[in-house]
Amino acid sequence: MLKTELQGEQLILDAEKAIYWPRRKVLLLADLHLGKAEHFRREGLPVPMAIRTKNLKRLNGLLKKYTPERVIFLGDLFHSLHNESWTVFCDFLKKRPAISFELVIGNHDILSEPDYSAAGLTLHDEPYLQAPFILSHHPQEEILEGYYNLYGHIHPCVYLQGLGKQYMRVACFHFGKYHGVLPAFGEFTGMAKMETVEGDRVFIVVAPQLATETGIVKQVSF
Repeated sequence: MLKTELQGEQLILDAEKAIYWPRRKVLLLADLHLGKAEHFRREGLPVPMAIRTKNLKRLNGLLKKYTPERVIFLGDLFHSLHNESWTVFCDFLKKRPAISFELVIGNHDILSEPDYSAAGLTLHDEPYLQAPFILSHHPQEEILEGYYNLYGHIHPCVYLQGLGKQYMRVACFHFGKYHGVLPAFGEFTGMAKMETVEGDRVFIVVAPQLATETGIVKQVSF
């Protein structure tokens, strides 16, 4: 993990692709895309079901590590229509009644109201203001004075090039002047290259197999 400051608030960037906001005891995650494996398996693609288990195991590890009072998902919590993964996820949440689980609605969040009620989720339309941050799934065009937009949706990454002209894509946190985007938390998601301009701050997430058992977050310059 790595500590950084944004809008006068200390934030912790975790290698599990999440942000912890200590003062408010809030854990922020984006783009879990739960249920995506079942969605593709239903279409005949042999996607391993271990993806679901790994996502929930990582989330559970973050809950134990930070003991947040609130977990706010910045959209695209579930990838498709109702399937078995939603039932498993509901059971996961019900075992943790002391935590408020909340969802800022994203474009993939198309489940029914009864489904969300069964999970005990609190729903928020975007933009959701939690001063000094505007929380959303999509980047917001209008930024209120004194606020900063944290969002998901993009699945950001950067390309790192070696001396032999080889390169690799690496997930990242990307903070611009008014907007900051979180990497996709879900295991089964794509990535989009971020364009950086002078003044941007980029923190890459180095996978566990390339670093330590838990991975690391490192700031890079361009």
